Formats: sequence, C-alpha cells, structure tokens
Amino acid sequence: MNQLTEKLIDCPYCGETLEILIDSSDMGQQYIEDCQVCCKPINFLVSESINGELTVSVYSEDEAF
Repeated sequence: MNQLTEKLIDCPYCGETLEILIDSSDMGQQYIEDCQVCCKPINFLVSESINGELTVSVYSEDEAF
C-alpha cells in the first residue's frame, strides 16, 4: 500500500496556503490540480530530495519548470 504524505503548499496565484496529500507512488510525476480557494490550475511536480524526503514544487500555468 502506498503511503500518503501531508504537505503544505502556497498557491502560485492567490498565495493561499493549502494542505495537500501526496502519494509516494507519484514520485517523478507531474499533474494539475485546481486550487481549493481560487480554482485556478496548479502544476504539481513531485520529487525526492537529497535526504530521501518527498518534495512538491508548484507552478502556475505560465511558469516554466
């Protein structure tokens, strides 16, 4: 069974802090999820840090990553 990790992110549009759950099987994946506050599409990029911790980077639609 995959482990869910709770992370806090800031919406790149409205700046609101959101609590999200990341599935460890999403490692290396990119996906889009709407902000729970302003409803704009947030690009998520799930990766692993040097120390093995799950990290999440978020970008607006017009940002390159």
